[in-house]
Amino acid sequence: MNTPLLRYTRIAEITGDVAKVLVSPERIGERPKLDDLALISNEKGEPSLAQVIHLQENEVVLQVFSGTKGLSTQAKVSFSGKPMKAICSKNILGRVFRGDGDPIDSGPALRHDPKIPVNSPVVNPVKRVLASKMIRTQVPMIDVFNCLVESQKIPIFSVAGEPYNQLLARIAVQADADIVIFGGMGLIFDDYYLFRQTFEDAGMFPRTVMYINQASDPIVERLLIPDLALSVAERFAIEEGKRVLVLLTDMTAYADALKEVGIAMERVPSNRGYLGDLYSQFAKRYEKACDYDGGGSVTILSVTTMPGDDVTHPVPDNTGYITEGQFYLRGGGIDPFGSLSRLKQHVIGTETRDDHGQVMNTMIRLYSGGQEALQKQIMAFELTEYDHKLLRFADLFKQRFININVALELEEALDLCWQTMAECFNRSEVLIKENLLEKYWPDLEGEEDNDQASTQ
Repeated sequence: MNTPLLRYTRIAEITGDVAKVLVSPERIGERPKLDDLALISNEKGEPSLAQVIHLQENEVVLQVFSGTKGLSTQAKVSFSGKPMKAICSKNILGRVFRGDGDPIDSGPALRHDPKIPVNSPVVNPVKRVLASKMIRTQVPMIDVFNCLVESQKIPIFSVAGEPYNQLLARIAVQADADIVIFGGMGLIFDDYYLFRQTFEDAGMFPRTVMYINQASDPIVERLLIPDLALSVAERFAIEEGKRVLVLLTDMTAYADALKEVGIAMERVPSNRGYLGDLYSQFAKRYEKACDYDGGGSVTILSVTTMPGDDVTHPVPDNTGYITEGQFYLRGGGIDPFGSLSRLKQHVIGTETRDDHGQVMNTMIRLYSGGQEALQKQIMAFELTEYDHKLLRFADLFKQRFININVALELEEALDLCWQTMAECFNRSEVLIKENLLEKYWPDLEGEEDNDQASTQ
């Protein structure tokens, strides 16, 4: 903390984790700025860190990071005159931090390392480079069907009970990024332990930074996690030229924290109790995703849980207007129909093999046909020989691609797509260009026998 500039003792009100401080009219010109840090000392002299979140006439509103338990309106407030900063150097790699930016592991002190402002403005659009480089994740449902592209911002839409954190951890381990920055909001200890143990077991902890807010931690610190993670990611991308992957879970917990602070500030709620600036709050963070001219890139992959599996809920609804697609996690796998990457066309066929586009479209078309054949079977309609082939293909598709435990390099996954089609269909039935069939169609022994077996 810097030496305090201004001191006040007139706390007018404490609501939840928010404190309102009255500023004398003659000192309004000296009052702190938005996002400035402050120290609130209780009657025992124990300090609590706080931040200015609202200014109105002669009133300054502070959010107290450690909570207001033990504070009274007689507490002393000291403003630093400086905004919050995050430690940012190569020494933070392999470290774990709290929501207020302090380390919570047993590593060495970082008090002498350089710090950067947390609430930096979004990058100048002229410095952005068109997304054109793929991030390989070894998850077939992403790499083959909805490529993750550098500088993309894309959420995983899911519901409670789905293995979205397990999927996020696997992507972190398998993605070809230089640095992974993880931000956890409202995590239970088991989920925090899952991520940390997964990173350590995979040997990737030395290139990882973790910012953790557990469910038992103060809810106000939850609001700082995305800003800390993204500010540090920007600095690594711009100054070090690193390809940074930022993973955030769960943005619904972040939105709920915004709502709780807004209620404490007596702000007028909007849709389902969320504040009217929810879209702006999300956009301010998601727009940090960027491929920098002459530098590295920041890619954002987040989790958004949908209460009641309702995609019209304010959190996924506002998210969908900002991000560039979404991955739907349903039934333990990524849904091939609801998922979409709006930037995949920038890399398919240019950074990937020439058969990628045809294979992707054909596989989805055949799987869709398999789902229709399954409905016919459920309704006891008579199935054709081709319907039986579609059913067999759909079963293999689920086992080999939708299963999130499958890990394959893109080329191996494309080869497996060809093999799966050849095991179920004749060349003439897949409707793929002849030059690609000549080049990639596998010569399976006993192909005709397999076709006959699939109808039995």
